[in-house]
Amino acid sequence: MLDIAADLHRWCEEGRDFAVATVVAVSGSAPRQPGAALAVDAAGAAVGSVSGGCVETAVYELCRQALESGETVRESFGYSDDDAFAVGLTCGGAIDVLVSPVRSADPERAVHAAALAAAAGGEAAAVARVTAGPAALLGRTLLVRPDGGHTGTLTGGPVAAGTALDRTAARTARAMLDNGRTGTVTIGADGSQCGEPLELLVEASVPPPRMIVFGAIDFAGALARIGGFLGYHVTVCDARPVFATAQRFPDADRVVVDWPHRYLEATEVDGRTVLCVLTHDAKFDVPLLVRALRLPVAYVGAMGSRRTHLDRLGRLREAGVTEIELSRLRSPIGLDLGARTPEETALSIAAEIVAHRRGGSGVPLTGAHTPIHHDGEPPAGHGRFGSVA
Repeated sequence: MLDIAADLHRWCEEGRDFAVATVVAVSGSAPRQPGAALAVDAAGAAVGSVSGGCVETAVYELCRQALESGETVRESFGYSDDDAFAVGLTCGGAIDVLVSPVRSADPERAVHAAALAAAAGGEAAAVARVTAGPAALLGRTLLVRPDGGHTGTLTGGPVAAGTALDRTAARTARAMLDNGRTGTVTIGADGSQCGEPLELLVEASVPPPRMIVFGAIDFAGALARIGGFLGYHVTVCDARPVFATAQRFPDADRVVVDWPHRYLEATEVDGRTVLCVLTHDAKFDVPLLVRALRLPVAYVGAMGSRRTHLDRLGRLREAGVTEIELSRLRSPIGLDLGARTPEETALSIAAEIVAHRRGGSGVPLTGAHTPIHHDGEPPAGHGRFGSVA
């Protein structure tokens, strides 16, 4: 649901009733992961996707029915082979979808609205929803903040110790929020890991991961565009004020004039941050990479020829960088696409970042025996590198 938070927040602000279908379980080679959502409003408008097209029509109808009935339902969709008109996934996978109405008169409306407002505003928040268990609790929702505070309740039906249940769900959701993870967990219905179990889908929404591009060159402009497309908050940094301007990099979220190593020491990074060093000038590169390779970031790549790379390695070793630290450096940066233009080079760099993030090999899928969909973290943007997308 949170992957389409901006649209759904606008619908809430406009007072629209809608139903949202969310992928809650996946097996095989399904195209979308848990948390992917399709929503339909009372006028029939739709946003989002749960399958990339395979079962959208059937899920659309389920949303329309949920709006009319007010009931939350869970449906499964598996592989459809012989009948081309049958409802199913042609990719060979299977998904379970939870369809919940969000109407003005529903008690869960306020919780959904608060969760969507937080996610649309770039705030860190997690939503825990009951996706399997006692029928009376199906679809019940809890909004959990980073400090552990929560809005809503899972109490109802056969559950007597609702307060304990909410506390357990909130602790579980907060732990997943801390890691930017979206996925399903099982807890005991009484909140103490015993009794009738409940399955929760926890969707974590965190601020977008950072991409910091060092070097205000044409390649940086192309990389800023593709970084924004992938859901990163992009900063371009260069020590030269003539080149580091907002006019030259309109697609960057921020342009900073500072020495790269000094800026990196002062700014906040985390395990989802990617650092792209495009300066290929030793006076900038070496002090920057000495710092970068010792930070707990997701990716460090540096541009330059193979000769530049060998020279850079020697300088870094002289500066005290260890072999283990050097092994983290992706240089020359990017995958071998035969790229020449800034745009092609940016695509090469972005492809390597995605492959590194998702565990891909970077080899062509044609003739390969590698999985098409790897088990990785959520998409950049909302959950993100360890899960955006």
